Amino acid sequence: MAMDDAPQWVWQQPIWPALSWDSDVLAARLREVAQLQGRLLGKLEHATKEADVASVLDAQLQNIIQSSAIEGEHLNAESVRSSLAKRLGVEEAGLTIVTAQTEGLADLLLDATQHFDEPLTLARLYQWHHYVFPSGANSAYSVATINVGTLRGEDLMQVVSGPDHKRTVHFQAPPREGLEGQLSDFLTWINTSRSDPTLDPILRAAKAHLWFVTLHPFDDGNGRLARAVSDYALAQGEHQSIRYYAMASSIMENRNGYYDVLERTQKGDGDITGWMVWFVDTLIATLNTALMRIDVVLQKARFWQLHGQAGLKPEQIKVLNRLLDAGPGGFEGYLSAAKYQRIAKVSKATATRHIKELLEKKCITQLEGGGRSTRYDLCWP
Repeated sequence: MAMDDAPQWVWQQPIWPALSWDSDVLAARLREVAQLQGRLLGKLEHATKEADVASVLDAQLQNIIQSSAIEGEHLNAESVRSSLAKRLGVEEAGLTIVTAQTEGLADLLLDATQHFDEPLTLARLYQWHHYVFPSGANSAYSVATINVGTLRGEDLMQVVSGPDHKRTVHFQAPPREGLEGQLSDFLTWINTSRSDPTLDPILRAAKAHLWFVTLHPFDDGNGRLARAVSDYALAQGEHQSIRYYAMASSIMENRNGYYDVLERTQKGDGDITGWMVWFVDTLIATLNTALMRIDVVLQKARFWQLHGQAGLKPEQIKVLNRLLDAGPGGFEGYLSAAKYQRIAKVSKATATRHIKELLEKKCITQLEGGGRSTRYDLCWP
């Protein structure tokens, strides 16, 4: 595609890759992020080890699943959970057999968020790319059709939509010639900017995400790697709380907004205030979701501290965990004998007996109403 004299893409702007933004617009948002991160860590300060690990496992699981979902690829949640649990030292019964793909994605996320003190190098990026596209992975993408663990080929890299006669070019990456130098500049910046006192760590992560995804250095997987790069930068800025939240989940919830703001910014003049606002607002939404999730995890931990030695049957534990995971008021229609039957896969008589035992042990309480409409809820701690 012939280039107009006027720059069409942000990487053609004279300012690239320095970029600029309005710090005043972002100041209040950044203060809110710091407050939310503090609240998150405060809630977990007195959590049991089990509750802490459960929170990390839940957040990292969502991060992996949703980062792939943004790209239209849907993973087996149980397989991802198994890969993560093994790496986090969590023993869980009945774990699903893992795949090369889920093993690789677990390695990618944990390497980015746990080994944040190690520099980001070209060799490390190549390894991350292998994690996304492991040999023999059962993926929607064939490793035979893309270059894995090396930079993209010579073909023009565009993101387009619409029929051939009326195509819309949403994005065009910089030319292949000179990509090594541009990627080297990015890696030098990310490895030196961590100590820049004038650059807020959150905004550094946002810029890293945009810069990397604009370079589009690989044939495929650039979005997932860009989110890994921003997780890496966030972990460097505040290496505690990132274990407990999944920014990819909030991006997935506003996937169209994500692509829209990227397109506007990549077609812009180098003022990336709009992208920065979107990134920080998405992080705020992520932290608020994490706070709600952790409330459920901590409540669950308190419940089992009270009832863990009550001699409960496996079926009873299964039903109670279902109620706990739903949270207060989250289990639609509350618990009934019929629902107990379905969840625990027991007979009507057994369900009735189990419920009676749970009432006696003060694990659940009977709500108003009787007869066939009898409903129960947890005795929330």
